[in-house]
Amino acid sequence: MKTLEGKRAIVTGAASGIGRATAKLFAAEGASVVLADVDAPRGEAAATEIVAAGGRAVFVRCDVTRSDDCLRVVETAVASFGGLEVVFNNAGIIRRADVVETTEEDWDRVMAVNVRSVFLMSKHAIPVMVGGGVIVNTGSGWGLKGGDRAASYCASKAAVVNLTRAMAIDHGPQGIRVACICPGDTDTGMLREEARQLGENEAAFLASSAARPLARLGTADEIARGVLFLASDAAGWITGTTLVVDGGGLA
Repeated sequence: MKTLEGKRAIVTGAASGIGRATAKLFAAEGASVVLADVDAPRGEAAATEIVAAGGRAVFVRCDVTRSDDCLRVVETAVASFGGLEVVFNNAGIIRRADVVETTEEDWDRVMAVNVRSVFLMSKHAIPVMVGGGVIVNTGSGWGLKGGDRAASYCASKAAVVNLTRAMAIDHGPQGIRVACICPGDTDTGMLREEARQLGENEAAFLASSAARPLARLGTADEIARGVLFLASDAAGWITGTTLVVDGGGLA
């Protein structure tokens, strides 16, 4: 039997990177998946790709900072697939700047996309999931330690890590597990965007990001496999904690 056979799932930030890889893996492992993203063309393409491969998927354009959009995603899961057991709160952005350089607008935007989104999607999903379900939130290695010129991002991911703990305590009695995956530098468009924000040569930036015990960047597929584990019954006694997938970077 496939790992998520018969499960219904939501993946945010599903149009690209880790979200897209996870949505595809969930579908390949038997889940029916609602892909949510603000990028409609790429989100639709990802859902079409899953369906063409024999999976079940629908796309919903969603601004994860808006409560009504998040509610619509949950309602779509119920209407399209009959329920909901798995939520992967993955949507996120980064702004590389220290606190002096960071504008108030950028601070608010990072906190909204990275933290408010987890709150809103979970707020609407949990009542549907009572009795059994899993929420996986995307943190970061920089949610567990500090990083340079990424003040708003570090603060937001630390908030996600501790929000995960609080949710696990509150909703464990309802049969809902909540865990956090903390990727290290992963070969995605967002990592390349960091190089542009810092004004650094992309190749040199990626090379420096690979400076860790395994001496390479992670891939979106590798992070997706970690998410799949946390979402699966194999992780049935895991809640309120983080899984670091970073090639040894924190070590």
